[in-house]
Amino acid sequence: MSQPKIAHMVYFTLENPSVENIEAMLGDMRRFLDSHPGLEYFSCGTLNKELARPVNDRDFHVSLHTVFADRAAHDAYQVHPRHEEFIAKNKALWKQVRVFDSDC
Repeated sequence: MSQPKIAHMVYFTLENPSVENIEAMLGDMRRFLDSHPGLEYFSCGTLNKELARPVNDRDFHVSLHTVFADRAAHDAYQVHPRHEEFIAKNKALWKQVRVFDSDC
């Protein structure tokens, strides 16, 4: 039986959700977090302000959506210098970070 893919979703609440800070985060996500070995899906975006059903969690400004081929690819990404550079460069912007990892 093959290993499951790993879905790694991250939701960022910013201290100051200015347009400039949001655009900077999205640009750095595209620069540092895409094109890693074993990364099968990458996207990033912002809260959709029109979707406000009672079940929607709306406590974030920027989101990251990735799917890795397997656990090894996910684990290598977590310690990759580009991932660590993204964190170092952007951490001061974050009020809260929520990570949702699941098998898929």
